[in-house]
This record gives sequence, structure tokens and C-alpha cells, in this order.
Amino acid sequence: MIGKHLIAVLDYGIGNLRSAQKALEYVGANAELTSDPSVIKKADAVVLPGVGAFGRCIQALSKTGLFEIASKSAVDAINGGKFFLGICVGLQLLFESSEESPELSGLEALSGKVSLIKGDVKRPHMQWNKISWNQESLMFEGLENGEWMYFVHSYVAPITNATVATCHYGERLCAAQINGNLWATQFHPEKSGQGGLRILKNFVDSVGGV
Repeated sequence: MIGKHLIAVLDYGIGNLRSAQKALEYVGANAELTSDPSVIKKADAVVLPGVGAFGRCIQALSKTGLFEIASKSAVDAINGGKFFLGICVGLQLLFESSEESPELSGLEALSGKVSLIKGDVKRPHMQWNKISWNQESLMFEGLENGEWMYFVHSYVAPITNATVATCHYGERLCAAQINGNLWATQFHPEKSGQGGLRILKNFVDSVGGV
């Protein structure tokens, strides 16, 4: 059964954005891949997937006219507005900047800089890894601490007060953030089996609860 709440998946021409849309549909969402500002404005939630390089994603958002919309949607979510979900580079884009593309500004919804994963480890961090959390959250409802999720990234967001889950890869890394109604995951929930689908279902259910 498709949900009545519209979730706009931002279509800015980067990577396989449709995989996120299809996963959301699989868990019952009315998800639309769109670059139409009017559709995004009327949507009940916004999803920003991201793959590849920080700079290329920022440039693509700007080129498609979605940079300001994405930034405002994320800030509004932090302040209690409609839900927003950032996935992988979509999490990193929420910050002020990244070492990967220091000449470009991020969406600046969250404070801090994205940095290269440190230590004597292979980059990218491309594997299944356990995530852990030390506080209860709607994001992880129905999951057991230590769930395996699928990661593909060389850069990582800083650990802040809004970090709700971490993983270990050479060092402790930010795996997920929640700030108000803004959710973001460094891992790909749409590629993380039943655990990842449960997170997407929890997001969809939260949208319905607003």
C-alpha cells in the first residue's frame, strides 16, 4: 500500500538516485524523483541522496537550481519543519565545507567540515560495517544495536552532538545524524538489506506522524 504522504527525492542528475526512490516505494512511501520546485515545496518530506564527489554534487545542485531548495529544506527540518533525509554524500553536503572540494561551500545546514578518513586504512571505506548507537532513536526502532550497514566513502562528517550512530574504520566515524526532523546517514540504507529498509520505513512512518 502506497502512503498518502509525498516524499520528494531530489533529482539533480547525480548517480543512481532512482535506487533510493525505489527503496522508499518498497517500504510503502509515495516517493517521487523530481527537480520541480513546486513538487518539492508541496511534498511532506525531502530526500537528498548523493554519490561520488562532494564538489560535483554541489555543482549539480547549483546547476539544477536545487541548491537553495535543499539548503532551506534541511534548515527547516532542523527547526521542526517537514522531515529531511540525507544519504551518503547527501549527509556530507549538509555541512559547511569538505576537504575534498575546499573551494566550494556546502549547504551549511550543519556546522563543521567534512574530512578525509584518517589512519592506515584503505580508502574508500567500501564494505559492510557495524553501526552502534548510545541513545534510543526513532531511526533505529525495531533494530538491534550493532546492525550491519553498507558504506562507500572516503570522506566523513565530524562527530557532533547530533551524531546518533558511529562505526569504526581506523577510527570512530560518524554513521548517522539526527537534528530535529533532519535525518542523515553516511551508509546507504537502500543497499543495506532489511536493516536499511527498516530505517527507511521508520523515516516514512515519522513523516506520517508529523
